[in-house]
Amino acid sequence: PVTSRLALAAILVRDYDEAIAFYTGALGFELREDTDLGGGKRWVVVAPPGSGPTDAGILLARAGNEQQTDRVGDQTGGRVGFFRHTTDFAGDHEQMTAAGVRFVEGPRTEAYGTVGVFEDLYGNRWDLIERADG
Repeated sequence: PVTSRLALAAILVRDYDEAIAFYTGALGFELREDTDLGGGKRWVVVAPPGSGPTDAGILLARAGNEQQTDRVGDQTGGRVGFFRHTTDFAGDHEQMTAAGVRFVEGPRTEAYGTVGVFEDLYGNRWDLIERADG
């Protein structure tokens, strides 16, 4: 049988190095790949700690034109567009807050678990979720 999976989702960024610093520093993601493609372009992939090599990651894609630059930080019209699951909400929330990550909602308890909404360095909104069902 044929199988498929989500491999990457792209987030537009202003600068590769500032995005890498935020995602690996403030969010604790792991840098999976940083390959020079020439002409100032790079293939930069980060993923949450504990992710396996075939789990989905985030492609940090530097905006390449005015239209893309206008979308940096507002890829989803102000709604939550990215979701990070954790098995330690309290620990991750504390670490991220100490690193300067701004939580704009929560934490709160929902039927599905504990959730808080935070913004990345550009203003994209994320849910940090510890699922009640593990």
